[in-house]
Amino acid sequence: MCDTCGCNITPGNKHLVEAGGKFSHSASGHESVEVLQNLLSENDHQADHNREHFHRHGVLVINLMSSPGAGKTSLLEATVRALGGKLGIAVIEGDLETENDAQRLRECGIPAVQITTGSACHLDAHMVHQALHQMSLDNIDVLFIENVGNLVCPASFDLGQHINVALLSVPEGDDKPAKYPVMFRAVDAVLLSKTDLLQVLPEFSPQRAETALRSLASEAPLLNVNVRSAEGLQPWLDWLGEQIAVFKSARETGAMGHFRPVTGQAHVLTHPHLSQFTPRENDG
Repeated sequence: MCDTCGCNITPGNKHLVEAGGKFSHSASGHESVEVLQNLLSENDHQADHNREHFHRHGVLVINLMSSPGAGKTSLLEATVRALGGKLGIAVIEGDLETENDAQRLRECGIPAVQITTGSACHLDAHMVHQALHQMSLDNIDVLFIENVGNLVCPASFDLGQHINVALLSVPEGDDKPAKYPVMFRAVDAVLLSKTDLLQVLPEFSPQRAETALRSLASEAPLLNVNVRSAEGLQPWLDWLGEQIAVFKSARETGAMGHFRPVTGQAHVLTHPHLSQFTPRENDG
C-alpha cells in the first residue's frame, strides 16, 4: 500500500488523518508507518461493526473481487435474472468514478448503491458503512459488495463480509493465482469466468489455473462459469445456494457469529438449489 496509488487514504477514512483527525500525519511524516497501522486497525473495528449490523438483519454478505472487466457486474445481472425474485438481493458497487454498474443493476430491479472512490483502488469498511446508510436491508437475503477492479489491495481490507469470491476470467491468463497470491489465498471460491471463450483461447488451461491455486494451499473450489447460458451459470448458483443454506441454518440456531463458508472442491448436492429456495420472512 502506498500514497502514490491512493490506497492509504480513502474517502471513508480520510477524516482520521486530516487536520484534527485521530491519526493526523505529522509535518515530518515520521509517523507514517504508525498511521497506516492505526488506519488498518480502525478499518477492522469498523468491519466488525458492519458485520454485527448484517447479523442483526440476517443478511449474508459476499465480497466479489477481480481484475477490471472479469465480469463481476455481468455475473450479478445474470444471478438476478436466474433467481427470478426468489431471493432478496442488494448490491454495493465500488468504482473510481461513474454510476454505470449500479445503474445496470438497478435496471434489473434490485437496490444498488454506488461508491466512487476517487483515487482509492479498493473499498474499505468505512465506505461500506456509509453506503449502508443509503439502503434498507429489510427483506434482503444476500448483499453483494462488488469491489474495485484490482487484484492487489482489495484482498487486504475486511469490509464486514462473510465470504470472499474472486473471478478469474479466461482472457486474463491462467497464471493469475501465482502472480497475485495474496488475493487468491484470501478467497473462499474462485469463479473461472467467461469459459465460453475457451474454444477460441486454447492457450488458457483450466488445469494450470487450478494447479496454481492449489499451490497456494487453497481449498477454495474453482467453478467454471459463463453468464451466456443457464448451464454455464449453474455451478455458481449451486455453490451460492449451499452457502445460503448453511447461513440460514446458522441464523436459525443463533450461531451466525460462528458462520464459516462451505469450502472444498467437490460439489455438495444435499442442499436445495436456489430454484427451490424460499426467502425468509422479514422479522423486522
